Amino acid sequence: MKKAITQNSKIQAIGGYVATVGKESRGIPNLRWWILGLIFLITCINYVDRSSIGLLVTRFGPELGVTSREYGFVGAILLFAYTLSQSVSGRLYDKYGARVGFTTSVIVWCAAAMGHAAITGLVGFAACSFFLGLGEAGNWPGAAKVIAEWFPQKERALGMAIFNGGASMGGVIAPLLVARLLAPRLGWRISFLIVGMAGFIWLAAWLMVYHPLSKHPRVTEEELKYIRDGQPPLESVAAPSIQSLLRLRQTWGILLARFLVDPVWWLYMLWLPVYLKDVRHFSLKDIGASAWAPYLAAAVGSLFGGWLAGRLIAGGMSVNAARKIVIGIATCLMPFGILAARAQTAYGALACIAVVLFGFQMWISNVQTLPSDFFSSSAVGTVAGMGGTAAGISSLIFNLCTASIVSHFGYGAVLTIAGLLAPIGFVLLLVFIGSVQRLAPVVVLPAATTF
Repeated sequence: MKKAITQNSKIQAIGGYVATVGKESRGIPNLRWWILGLIFLITCINYVDRSSIGLLVTRFGPELGVTSREYGFVGAILLFAYTLSQSVSGRLYDKYGARVGFTTSVIVWCAAAMGHAAITGLVGFAACSFFLGLGEAGNWPGAAKVIAEWFPQKERALGMAIFNGGASMGGVIAPLLVARLLAPRLGWRISFLIVGMAGFIWLAAWLMVYHPLSKHPRVTEEELKYIRDGQPPLESVAAPSIQSLLRLRQTWGILLARFLVDPVWWLYMLWLPVYLKDVRHFSLKDIGASAWAPYLAAAVGSLFGGWLAGRLIAGGMSVNAARKIVIGIATCLMPFGILAARAQTAYGALACIAVVLFGFQMWISNVQTLPSDFFSSSAVGTVAGMGGTAAGISSLIFNLCTASIVSHFGYGAVLTIAGLLAPIGFVLLLVFIGSVQRLAPVVVLPAATTF
């Protein structure tokens, strides 16, 4: 029996998916870019919340009696929670979807960010930072999953670059907003309340705009077809087990690269304000006036890395060659941290750090695209989360060692060590991943259990 098809909607099957598509006049053209804009915005908020700790500890640390060593301990607590949450978050995003996943993550971390306004000592500081890291970690596997779902392969590196640009822009905005504007006028407690509240405002917009691609009522037929035609066919509905993914050398290549290189970003995220205060004798206002510059360079690096990879692929280069060329160029920039350690002036050091963060974001925008290059959508969140866990473990270790290294050898030793990590990580990445291409479905087996 025929079913009536109304003028307002039609059912269209493309690439094995069935989607309800609204009338052309009701669809939102280029909806994927609006969704990506929301991902960019929440990543920016994520980093403003995270950066606020390093910025405001220069004010509330002396007030509450938090020492540099204790601050290093709190940073380790945050990273421990972040590490713990990465793989769990990635699995939950694969199981329940990005709509539920982002809702959970944002509620946890934004409530924790606001909770910093009530801390009275080290215990409260550590507890709030723990839950901040626990919630913030979900942003990364969640974003990787959404971009893999909503973007064809040739646009994914650019999508990842724009998303990662949100982290860099958060680093740009935080010193200007928190250190220059909010804290001097309203105090550090009100500052924490304001930056935490921003995520809840974003969440309302997310719930209104985002639905899975296969179920979105406002995606146009043309965009749906464009996305599906640019993606490999659906290989498996069930998420593969973690054990099956860990049998693959490609998974280990991603994990090792993240393990070795991600501490570079965390070093500057957690310690740059303290470095500028202790070594370069900057005031909080001085930090707010200048610490944003390296993160602006990072935002440009993220966009450039994604654009360059997409440009090379569109020009006929293989995904394999394009990814490796861009990652290789980025690797050559990160050792500039060694020069930062030896710069004669504060602004010379900041310029070298800007080159490092430009290179890092160029690097990460392509390395974080590798899970979607190798694996089906049902595994992307899991592999991205595992990569985040590897990054968190090494960043935790590096952060714990930083305070000790600084006290015995100075910041120069830390910056030099960090400058050597990227070349080592790049070599191991090349050794393990082989050719960048979609793995055969038989390699990634469905799990016996769903979690």
